[in-house]
Amino acid sequence: MREDLDRFAVLPGGTRVCFRVDGPSDGVPVLLVAGLAEDLTTWSDQFVSALAATGFRVIRMDNRDCGRSTYATAPPPNTLRQLLARPRPDSYTLADMADDAAGLIEHLGVGPVHLIGRSMGGMIAQTVAARRPELVTTLTSMYSTTGDTKVGQPALSTWALICAPPPSDRVGAVRAHLRMTAHLAGTAYPLDETEETEHATTTWDRTAGDAVAGTSRQLQAIQASGDRTDELVTITAPTLVINGDRDRIVAPSGGVATAAAIPGARHVIIPGMGHHLPDALALRIADLVVAHLERVMAR
Repeated sequence: MREDLDRFAVLPGGTRVCFRVDGPSDGVPVLLVAGLAEDLTTWSDQFVSALAATGFRVIRMDNRDCGRSTYATAPPPNTLRQLLARPRPDSYTLADMADDAAGLIEHLGVGPVHLIGRSMGGMIAQTVAARRPELVTTLTSMYSTTGDTKVGQPALSTWALICAPPPSDRVGAVRAHLRMTAHLAGTAYPLDETEETEHATTTWDRTAGDAVAGTSRQLQAIQASGDRTDELVTITAPTLVINGDRDRIVAPSGGVATAAAIPGARHVIIPGMGHHLPDALALRIADLVVAHLERVMAR
């Protein structure tokens, strides 16, 4: 674990955000926002390296309640609340998580940035783009959705894995990660067990708080934020929406709805891709993202 690469920013509200920076110090800034229960190391090294090699300054962050960023003190929702999508009154929301991302951009003095989010991170990135347009040059939303419960819903087979008892040690965490990733990986890009074992081990070792409670609170934030379609309509940043056609946790309809809501959004559906960004797919996705960023920068 390369903790020496981690940097920290304490935001005005008191939240401590852990982040890393790759690429040239004078490069055009890109901020990567990860998904539910994903720390900053879950971004494929090949994806990060491809962006950095193109000349971008790549910033990755741990969301609150994950990795080495601040963990909330409020109790997590119980299972019944989660199943019924009834958040606790003291829950935070995607808007609060978007404030963290915006706060990091302002702390580093790098705005506006090219903003890239995946899954829950896509929801956070969408919220930043809608509420703080001055901080966003472009938006890329990967296998994410709008919050409308009529689209982007998990398959029934996925719920069984979501509701499984949480792991209590590193070995259990690796097994749970491999089981879920194999389920979500899609048909064209199967699980690389060595790669994913390393990801799961690193994430476990970097976790600075109660991962189970943190994940529950992040999921609660999604539920507390509701349908964000009306907000997505206000986004002005040039937007690229990417998703696969074999996603079992955010159904492809979520990507369709996202692209339909954001004015002028370009939508790319990758055959055989699930809810995962493995090294085998990293360069293809990086090419799509870099083309999007460079197309806008050339205007």
